[in-house]
Amino acid sequence: MRYRIDPGLYAVGTPTPDSPVLVSANYKMSFDRLRSQLAGLDARILVLDTKGVNVWCAAGKGTFGTEEIVGRVRANRLDEVVSHRTLIVPQLGAPGVAAHQVKNRCGFRVAYGPVRAADLPAFLANGMKATPQMREVTFPLLDRLAVAPMELVRWAKYALLVAIAMLLLSGLGAQGYAWQRVASAGPWSAGLLLATYVAASLLGPALLPWLPGRALSAKGAGLSAVFVLALAGLHAGAPSYLGNMATLLGWTLLVPAVASFITLNFVGSTTYTCLSGVRREMRIAMPLQGAAAIAGLAMWIVGRFV
Repeated sequence: MRYRIDPGLYAVGTPTPDSPVLVSANYKMSFDRLRSQLAGLDARILVLDTKGVNVWCAAGKGTFGTEEIVGRVRANRLDEVVSHRTLIVPQLGAPGVAAHQVKNRCGFRVAYGPVRAADLPAFLANGMKATPQMREVTFPLLDRLAVAPMELVRWAKYALLVAIAMLLLSGLGAQGYAWQRVASAGPWSAGLLLATYVAASLLGPALLPWLPGRALSAKGAGLSAVFVLALAGLHAGAPSYLGNMATLLGWTLLVPAVASFITLNFVGSTTYTCLSGVRREMRIAMPLQGAAAIAGLAMWIVGRFV
């Protein structure tokens, strides 16, 4: 996951002392997206050391901020390289930057650029003036789905380990361990867990604006209500798939815990949350998710013996 570049001062095209200076993070994708939108322009990019984290997240974590900007300006002796005293900082980096402190400490004025790098050519051509559309942060369906694969990959190994454990534990029973039960009930249990994981990773961001609640953990729990109702219907129609009531109760606790946790992970890639809100939600939601998951697994194991 070390997808980063070295911090420092980079040139785009053939910059002169009058060329603009744009500030970015040392997350390689942020840097590549920025310079790809500057094709045909002459500029400099001052790359901060954000530990390989993108601008928005680094601003919230404090690595894209006043101290780092001032330090990089001084380390690269920027006042000797350019004739002006203006830094164009991404709008999404504003939470970590105190513009007046930057000005007082290194002599450079902060001008906030547009939300998206694609608007930079128009922003620069318009005398560094942003339109209302350039200031608007949107999070449409395709953008929400774009972050889903990362969450799928991020927790995939843990979901697979739990699924394998449930596959093997399916052989437990009052009469002892039986591989026949592993072959019959194991794939269903492992598959149901993985299906919940994949469905929450895809449907959570896709349905985010319409799921009930404001907290993402609550939205995930609301999404899981559909899964639980489907399980209850399946149990009523074909009880052999889920087994006894203890097993059904275990899934009723486990499925919401998984769906709520996976949806909660999207707090870092949405426009719905702020840093203090994320911290507060994690303090409340994660203990509840953990307790529900442990209780659900315990009831599922009890169901093996009933």
